Amino acid sequence: MKYNYISIEGNIGAGKTSLATRIAEQFNAKLILEQFEDNSFLPKFYKDPDRYAFPLELSFLAERFHQLKKQLTAQDLFKSFTISDYFINKSLIFAQKTLQSDEFSLYKNLFQIINLALPKPDLLVFLYLDVEKLKKNILKRGRSYEKDIDSSYLEKIQEGYLNYIKQQSGMRILIIDTNNLDFVNCEDDYTIIINAIDKEYNIGVHRISFD
Repeated sequence: MKYNYISIEGNIGAGKTSLATRIAEQFNAKLILEQFEDNSFLPKFYKDPDRYAFPLELSFLAERFHQLKKQLTAQDLFKSFTISDYFINKSLIFAQKTLQSDEFSLYKNLFQIINLALPKPDLLVFLYLDVEKLKKNILKRGRSYEKDIDSSYLEKIQEGYLNYIKQQSGMRILIIDTNNLDFVNCEDDYTIIINAIDKEYNIGVHRISFD
């Protein structure tokens, strides 16, 4: 790989963890996976988002910061590069869609302080998948607290990611449309993804789709 630190991003159910894990195994990379299943606020949020959105987003921000700060500052001489299945800025993207305006204003101030202490990825890969297919993936993995996620929520998060990407000018961002790819079960499709990621990209947004 041509990069020292790659982040895989995407909506809920896009396949971030599956892809990051497989790349790490193939290329002997240091793998950072988001630890979200232990968050006690998550099931509560899906049942009552208005009540639990703020504590959920704060807890996620704290957990992500502590994990990335620890993992990205600890060098591993036996790993070729680092890959994660999330980017800390997802905290801001989700919070903007779930919090009230006054809550988000406070949250944004806290995020900006925290974000200064973390390195940015050399390449941010965004896996784009239509909401209908996201729903199928979510149901397939069978997490009880995710089964009632509404399509409108996924659409809001998708919109948040795309708006964020449009506003970035100082990062390498690769958008891969995976609607016609099955990189989990098809080796050829996985190889297509690897070849796309391993190219040398200039600063800016690059989009790849496959018919």
